Amino acid sequence: MSTDLETPWVEKYRPKSFEEIVSQDISTTNLAEFIKKSYDMPHMIFTGPAGTGKTSTALIIAKKLLKGDKYYRNVLELNASDTVRMDYVRNELNNFVNQNMILKEKEVKIVILDEADNIPKTVQQTLRRIIESSPPNVKFILMCNYINEIIDPIISRCAVFRFLKLSEEKIIERLKYIAKQEKLALPKGKEKEFFEMLYFISGGDLRKAINTLQMSVALHLLKDLDTDEILKISGFVEKPTMEKLIISLIKGNYKEVKMIFDSISNIDSRNFLRQLNKIILSIDNMDKKDIIKIKTYFGEIDYRISQGADEYIQLIALLSDIFLRINKKDNE
Repeated sequence: MSTDLETPWVEKYRPKSFEEIVSQDISTTNLAEFIKKSYDMPHMIFTGPAGTGKTSTALIIAKKLLKGDKYYRNVLELNASDTVRMDYVRNELNNFVNQNMILKEKEVKIVILDEADNIPKTVQQTLRRIIESSPPNVKFILMCNYINEIIDPIISRCAVFRFLKLSEEKIIERLKYIAKQEKLALPKGKEKEFFEMLYFISGGDLRKAINTLQMSVALHLLKDLDTDEILKISGFVEKPTMEKLIISLIKGNYKEVKMIFDSISNIDSRNFLRQLNKIILSIDNMDKKDIIKIKTYFGEIDYRISQGADEYIQLIALLSDIFLRINKKDNE
């Protein structure tokens, strides 16, 4: 078998049974019991970080309950980030929920609603009324990263299943399985570094890790395994540049720190913060109290940027704070 680059690997290796879902044993065990009585199954909310198996689990449930043509006729999949608008909820969703003319007795219909936490609160009120007035054979499965963004009247009508962040060990295990299935040739001695880098890039999102793996293969980056190039195309800063930046911070050369930072093109603030945060932990000559304060400041900077603050100014402010804390003894 040759490497398949035509099919997205996230779909090719999407779990097809509860047993294949990675590290969500408690949730999937309870769900397996729920679907034994499909007609009496409650509405459900799957909540947890991205790439932890929420969508895959919803699709497994739908395919277990509805075989063949019934699946395509009785399942409505929506993504809240681009399709759930007020008019759509009122019209299309209402029509799907209430159209029962061709259903057999005890046959279910399933609405799978991804990224439900992106739905405006006013639209959620409409959704809540549709859920509470829908026929007993219609089951809603809502997926979200942040359940606190879902209104209480919807939460109270659903069984909530929490999906846990995947460990580095489990993500790497799955990546190795895919690499073996696709017969990928990794340079000997670099496998560990490669898979650990994929995990770091993913931030615990298995879907992102698999996409990065396939992208690395498609761009022919595995032969010489240029990890810096993989970091760069994934929106991160190359290791040599980050190392120079940290050395300049430790040496107390702020002019050089700013020069290196200014040389980074198309910086992704979220990724840069993650890289910098990881490296800060390895600096030896920093007081523990300062490390705690810096980590708190990381969160503050991230929040400011998310609220529209100027990325350059915020990241420079963070680097300045780190610089002063590392070199405070020299300034006293």
